[in-house]
Order: sequence, then C-alpha cells, then structure tokens
Amino acid sequence: MTATTGACCAPIAREPLTEHDAAELATLLKAVADPVRLRLLSMIGSHAGGEACVCDLTDAFDLTAPTISHHLKVLRTAGLIDGERRGTWVYYRVIPETVSRLGALFTPLAAV
Repeated sequence: MTATTGACCAPIAREPLTEHDAAELATLLKAVADPVRLRLLSMIGSHAGGEACVCDLTDAFDLTAPTISHHLKVLRTAGLIDGERRGTWVYYRVIPETVSRLGALFTPLAAV
C-alpha cells in the first residue's frame, strides 16, 4: 500500500482489524443495525441539550415501553449511550467517543 493510498482510505481499508477490535466494532455495528435502535440513537443525539428523556422517545414509535427499554438497553450495553435517572424518568445522552469510533471506521483519514 502506498502512502497516498493509506492516507485516503478508511481505517477498515488501511490494515486488517485485530480480532479484539473486530469483536468490539461488531458489537457497535450490531447495536445500530436495527432500525429502531438507529432511530433512537439519532433522536437522542439530535435532541436539544444533547440528551433526551425516555418520555420523549416512546411516543415516536408504535412499540410498547418494555420494547423501547430493551432497545435502549442494547445501545447502552454497547456503550453508545448513557443514562441518568431523574425522578421517575431516565435521560439518555450519546457517548461521543464511542459513536466517533464507529464513524471513524468508514471515514477516510484527513490529508496530511
């Protein structure tokens, strides 16, 4: 691979992933591979103030509260979101480092 090729390619194309990195990234990709979870992640990340109450999320879907909770748990377990209980409600926010890691997998490197 030439220096030019390496600089223009996404990290996944520069060199083979290690087994460890592949397993970690696969967990993230599986978490966002579901349309409901991808929408939830987008809704949380784009919500005013950078966090969203679960009460703001449930009405957007024709799903039961336990189903929404399951999807949020998958995103949380993958490390894509974090939550904080405030009274009766849980407020979720995106974990930028994890989402950036996922995005960087396919983003070409900046020209040096």
